[in-house]
Amino acid sequence: MRVISGEKRGLPLKAVPGSSTRPTTDKVKESIFNMIGPYFSGGVALDLYAGSGGLGIEAISRGVAQTIFVDQNKKAIVTIKQNLQQCHFEDRSEVYRNDASRALKALIKRELSFALIFLDPPYAKQNIVNEISIIFDHQLLEQSGVIVCEHTSTVDLPNVIGSGIKSRAETYGDTTISIYTYKEGVVAT
Repeated sequence: MRVISGEKRGLPLKAVPGSSTRPTTDKVKESIFNMIGPYFSGGVALDLYAGSGGLGIEAISRGVAQTIFVDQNKKAIVTIKQNLQQCHFEDRSEVYRNDASRALKALIKRELSFALIFLDPPYAKQNIVNEISIIFDHQLLEQSGVIVCEHTSTVDLPNVIGSGIKSRAETYGDTTISIYTYKEGVVAT
């Protein structure tokens, strides 16, 4: 596992020890960023099921100003912090040990909005539709922002969730990447 491109291109990243997380493969990570970028000029990202932090770190390496990392697994939090230190991205990140639902509530209270949101929950515990609804209902996504969902290819997410629309979906083996944006004509307030 490594940083694919940008400022820290080629830098190796640690995986979370054990089998509790499923890291995004380099091939899928590259495909995700080719779909949504590949490079950025600032903005804040949210890596909600961060695991090792690979997606959020890749976003920083490609020009995102800051990423907020959230995971409920203690080993994941330790790994994220080690990977951020390896990349010297500690000052461009916030790391929280929390479950997704509580994290979203806390972010709503902070009145934050994100240019990029990564949702890569454990396949057995997916609650993506509800989480996307919360994100759109509470304007956690900037008007031109994107939500990137990584899920098992046996799950078919709806084309429309609240004020969001699935703008693209690609399948790589048993993994599908679904991209959500605001529906045309819908303005986040």
